Amino acid sequence: MREGVKPKKNSIQPQKLLLSKWTAVSPQSQRKHFLVTRVLQPEPPTLVLEWIELEAVMDRSTRLLCWHDLKDRQVWLRGWL
Repeated sequence: MREGVKPKKNSIQPQKLLLSKWTAVSPQSQRKHFLVTRVLQPEPPTLVLEWIELEAVMDRSTRLLCWHDLKDRQVWLRGWL
């Protein structure tokens, strides 16, 4: 990558995250494919969506993730590749 060039980011609509599929660019513990199984609704007074739950397809383990992290194409790719 050239210096000064920012990596492209995935354009994501938070309201369409539920049941979306994602691939980790650098799998850890053989977990590569994930599904968004839950969108955590914010507590008032913050009404901005921040957190989602990802479930690994391989072993159904879950993890919480800030949905903004999915925008980084060096970490996450949309769909199962």
